[in-house]
Amino acid sequence: MPKRLIVVCLINFLIAALLGLALRYSYLGNIALDYRFLTHAHSHVAMLGWVYLMLFTLITHYFIPDNKRIFNRLFWVTQIAVIGMLFSFSFQGYAAISITFSTLHIFCSYYFTYLIWKHHKIKALYTKYLLKAALLFMVLSTFGVWCLGPAVAILGSASAFYKIAIQFFLHFQFNGWFLIGVIAVLFHMFKIEDSKKVQYFFKLLIAATVLTFALSIHWFTPHFILPYINGLGTLLQLVMLYFLIKILHPKITNVVKNQSKLVVYLYCFSMFCFVLKIGVQLLGLLPEFSELAYTRRNLVIGFIHLLMLGVITGFLFSFILQNSVQYVSKSLYFGVSVFIIGFILTEVLLVIQGFNFYFGNGLFPNYYLLLFIFSAFLPLGVSLILFNIFKVKNYGT
Repeated sequence: MPKRLIVVCLINFLIAALLGLALRYSYLGNIALDYRFLTHAHSHVAMLGWVYLMLFTLITHYFIPDNKRIFNRLFWVTQIAVIGMLFSFSFQGYAAISITFSTLHIFCSYYFTYLIWKHHKIKALYTKYLLKAALLFMVLSTFGVWCLGPAVAILGSASAFYKIAIQFFLHFQFNGWFLIGVIAVLFHMFKIEDSKKVQYFFKLLIAATVLTFALSIHWFTPHFILPYINGLGTLLQLVMLYFLIKILHPKITNVVKNQSKLVVYLYCFSMFCFVLKIGVQLLGLLPEFSELAYTRRNLVIGFIHLLMLGVITGFLFSFILQNSVQYVSKSLYFGVSVFIIGFILTEVLLVIQGFNFYFGNGLFPNYYLLLFIFSAFLPLGVSLILFNIFKVKNYGT
């Protein structure tokens, strides 16, 4: 993989992590920036500068055998959009400039989808289906963005339509484009061949992705049928997980034999987070827990980070290191370990505080200070990973 593109993606991730750290610090002192504006900058850089561009790089590297010059140019145009969103969201929030750069990013993503559809070369049929499904979900998710303007103009930003449009974008970005895109790359890395199990897995994954959006609708326009639709989607996810484990299990020996322990640990960590994510969604079938998860912001943030930092970023780190870094240094081990420890500690603290609020116990002692300290582990870990990638001369060979 092109080293300079990996470095850019990791720098974007580092910036997003530092913005997240600034948001944590805002509860302890003055950050001189609007909290809401900084939140928008943090989320857009994390999603579109880190995950999107990292998937862009991986998909281009593994599934496009030639004609990569046009993809390289598109990468840099997309990165310009990310930089524009970073500064405009930080200082203005949603305004003309930030909306312009966001729109540029969307059009870049449409062109990327067209190019991948036209030029990809994939032997395994269902790996190809996974990639195409991920791209379709990415395009589909942007329909939610296009609905925001009419929603505000007609019904206002407090309307259910506006909030559902945002959830539509987020759901199909996270669970559609990001997650399925990662799985497509995972299947390529593990050399998964077509089979009945893979066919069942694919169909269950797509169905579950669509059906579980019902929960987001139910939050803003409650209807008795929506929890049942979400419940069906969540149960299908459980069956899908069973097939995924059956598919990956025969390949584990080769991965353990041919990869460094660090890559193996990252794969195990990512899979554990994936199982935990589905477990949390199963708990969400209980009405009491569903209401708790929705009404407690700590738990919502914890779940988003579980998916973004645990599952998706865990797999992305695995892909970056697999077959690319010939020698795993102590500082790289330390960097990955620091990141994972920071992730675990912040998740545990968010969950404890969420339940504290639920039971009326108030703030956990030194909650905001501890959350800031634990969150500092994330940019530190990313910095060490970035440093190791940057200094490896034979990276990607």
